[in-house]
Amino acid sequence: MTIQRLLIVFYSLLVLPVWGQYVRDTTTENRLQRIIYKSRKPETKTKALIDLGTIYFNYDISKADSMARILQPMIEDLDGITQFKAMLFVSKMLEQTGDYNSYFNLVQRFQFFQDDALEKEDAFQKNLHLGFLYSSYFDEKKAEKALNKAMKYARELRSFSSITKTYCYMAYNKMLSNQKDLAISYTDEAIQTARRSGYKQDLCMAFNYQAQIYDFFGQLELAVAKNLVAYQLATSSNNWLLMAQYAREIGQKQLLINNLKDAEFYFTRSLEFAQQINDIRQSALALANKAEVSRKRERFPEALQLNEDALVYLEKVGDQNGLGEVHNNMGLVYKDLNAYPLAVNQFNKALVFYENSVNREKIADVYHNVATIFRKQKRYNKALNYLEKSAEIQQYFGSRSKIYFTYREMAEIYKELGNKDKALTYMELYIKFADENSTVQASKKIAELSELYRSEQRDRLIAMQADSLDKQLRERELTEAKLENASLRNNFQMYIIIGCLIIFALAIMIGISRYKQISIRQKQREAEMSQTVLRTQMNPHFIFNAMSVIQSYIYENDVKNSSKFLVNFSRLMRLILENSPKEFINLETEMEILQKYLETQKLRFEDRFEFELTTEESLIFDKALIPPMITQPFIENAIEHGQLHNVENGKITVSFYRKDNMLTIEIKDNGIGRKGAEKSKKSKDHKSMALSITKQRIENLNFKYKAEGKLEIDDLDKVEETGTKVLISLPYKTDTSEYTKNDQVA
Repeated sequence: MTIQRLLIVFYSLLVLPVWGQYVRDTTTENRLQRIIYKSRKPETKTKALIDLGTIYFNYDISKADSMARILQPMIEDLDGITQFKAMLFVSKMLEQTGDYNSYFNLVQRFQFFQDDALEKEDAFQKNLHLGFLYSSYFDEKKAEKALNKAMKYARELRSFSSITKTYCYMAYNKMLSNQKDLAISYTDEAIQTARRSGYKQDLCMAFNYQAQIYDFFGQLELAVAKNLVAYQLATSSNNWLLMAQYAREIGQKQLLINNLKDAEFYFTRSLEFAQQINDIRQSALALANKAEVSRKRERFPEALQLNEDALVYLEKVGDQNGLGEVHNNMGLVYKDLNAYPLAVNQFNKALVFYENSVNREKIADVYHNVATIFRKQKRYNKALNYLEKSAEIQQYFGSRSKIYFTYREMAEIYKELGNKDKALTYMELYIKFADENSTVQASKKIAELSELYRSEQRDRLIAMQADSLDKQLRERELTEAKLENASLRNNFQMYIIIGCLIIFALAIMIGISRYKQISIRQKQREAEMSQTVLRTQMNPHFIFNAMSVIQSYIYENDVKNSSKFLVNFSRLMRLILENSPKEFINLETEMEILQKYLETQKLRFEDRFEFELTTEESLIFDKALIPPMITQPFIENAIEHGQLHNVENGKITVSFYRKDNMLTIEIKDNGIGRKGAEKSKKSKDHKSMALSITKQRIENLNFKYKAEGKLEIDDLDKVEETGTKVLISLPYKTDTSEYTKNDQVA
């Protein structure tokens, strides 16, 4: 095992379980369990089952599924919205566990609920699931109609997550209709929407759907690249469910190019992630995939045992596709062992399960596999019959990424039959599709992508370790400083005592005077240290947000916007690095920093808000000074949490002027206001931190320069409670002031 692989194992098994551990609210769980046990009202019991199942979904899929199994027989006794919510939760779990036959049967009943009788969120979910149902049955028009309705409700809900998911389902519908360009276009829209929402889970889903589409159309290299992005995002957000799914999908593509080492690695990771959340289905599918690796290594007993283990788990959850895959895999093992009757028996079982789940793509795979057995038995007519069925399905209903294998098989059979013309025809078809398909050609690039990803993981781990060592070093230096201060205080106390013994009266006067001077200097040093620490808390947060935007553009290969963004950002970084160590900077410099920062944010949100910076000319003439970045947290709050990009004619205004010998800064925005922002917990936490930090900085300045600076926040429109107005008052200082020459840090 390489060093890179060991680092990824360490990251996955040691670091992630600590960071990604789900914080369980056992009090709520216990309360819901008591309601389920004691309640006699169907509506109350149903709601408790759904709420508890939703909680379990975060850390134990098996328990969430058990809630759905309790709820399923109760559905017929419910009515109205309660019945629909129960059906919605059960359908979600059926989809998660892979029981698509039951899932489609339940979703078909959604049609009997009128949109007007449902809440908007429920109406959205209804049409979304119906759209997926129609797509799976290759009814493109009905699917498009349902998904357009879902998009209407998603926009009315103003939910980026819902819009993202709808775009993904639209892409899936166009993919099954073999409309590649439209499918890719919808996933691009999904990625852009997810990037605006800021939720990594949405971005994971969007990239994964794009990977599925590239895979469907045979562009394996692009599929792996998008899968790796989705996997990395899922890993950074510690989403075990998505990590298990994406790791397995990457492993399947490695298996397709016979990169067995990496395939086994990702399947093992998938199994470990699935076990973290007790996801029986994902665990079983990972076992089935590992069985295929063993088969290709000709470890046939091991392959059969792994498939048998997977079969036991999949029968529990009723995953039709999963059961079909296991039986198909076992058929391939028996075929390799030349046990043809056993192989055909397994392939027939696979066909039954795939037909139940209407999975035509997999049916085509089984037909191809059956044909290879007939070819070995020299029953060429039957072999050709099955191969023609397989090719026809792949052309009209499924992915065309494997069809050239079928044409190659047909060419070989006609060659063995001595029909050179037919053999040549199908060999030409094979070559045509092989040229269009990137499976073979992309093998080397896929290996390079995997190695690059492992290298990035290694660098990330090294950076984390370096940060940890740096933190320990700073803590040790701080401890040493405290010990030294304690030692100095003890010495001063001893001097005061000795002075009192020698000259009592005089020593008291000198001692009091000296103590006051030391105390003042110490407090000044503490105030300066506090400001430095506070600035280091603010600047990394700002830089992290900007780097996230750059990362998203790079993921999208948006060269134009990423280049434009980097030019602004590099100038902004230089200004920050040059000025952040200083206690005060010129107002002109602060305005330039804000100008670059606002231009960067405006570019990020695609020019969906405006800004204006104004100042009195006298401030520029006096060379007024200001603490660096003191306005940035409130400007960031106005943009991020005031949602200026979602407000019509969104605008932020920053004004600097002198009033009562104080430097006054006024920040106004017409966003959703404090009341609207409080609905987001993330927004609330961030605002309280920014407010606390700025108040401390102002208090330190007031203490040091005997001033009366203050911070006031109010609604811009007090009637509608929208918009925000922030007033910051600071001591009025210029670079010619006496204290500046002594105190300003160069």
